[in-house]
Amino acid sequence: MDDVVGRQPVLEALRSGQEINKILVAKGPRQGSIREILALAKEQGTVVQEVERSVLDKLSESANHQGVLAQMAGVSYLELEELLAKPRDPNWAPFLILLDGVQDPHNLGSIIRSGEAMGADGVIIPKRRAAPVTQTVMKSSAGAANYVPVCRVGNLATTIDTLKKAGYWIVGADMEGDTCFTQDLTGPVALVIGGEGPGLSRLVKERCDFLSSVPMRGQINSLNASVAAGLLMFEVLRQRSLLP
Repeated sequence: MDDVVGRQPVLEALRSGQEINKILVAKGPRQGSIREILALAKEQGTVVQEVERSVLDKLSESANHQGVLAQMAGVSYLELEELLAKPRDPNWAPFLILLDGVQDPHNLGSIIRSGEAMGADGVIIPKRRAAPVTQTVMKSSAGAANYVPVCRVGNLATTIDTLKKAGYWIVGADMEGDTCFTQDLTGPVALVIGGEGPGLSRLVKERCDFLSSVPMRGQINSLNASVAAGLLMFEVLRQRSLLP
């Protein structure tokens, strides 16, 4: 896995018990969350090295590292069988997010972040033609990727078949679908989000039990993948929490 950059993502990596090889901190005053990072690192026995800010500039994909970078031991993707076997809250129906060709790492990070907030049990991504978990994803997720299991699969269509056998309803996000407000999302649900341009692939779309859309009033008839995912995930939470 790539390095994790930024104060909040590094802090969440420490809090969640992720394996960290070393934390690099820019020389200078240590204030605010940097002090919390250092305290947690000391408590957990994680090596901390002080470096020039230019070193962090070079190591990070952008200069917005906020003076801290964690060199991770490696990402731990779950196998599908492991994800399905994980213990679950008996009062919360299984809820998974499947991404069909989402290639923008910022969208992936945002979807993981929303998924963590809305109670998703995991995110499933294909191994090909899709963004993997990188430092950009970690930063975009604000550390949520440390808490939401991510599974990589070779074939999304056959994965959907497996989920159906496990009792999941497959819900595809698509403009042609009925409004999400009229659909029952309280049972075991696997929500499928298509790529930024083409949307759901044909094979995946054909395997969906039904399609779901977000009602819109404006002139633009489409939403960013992560925005659409967030709205549909909130509807799942709203229905299950019996919010008005």
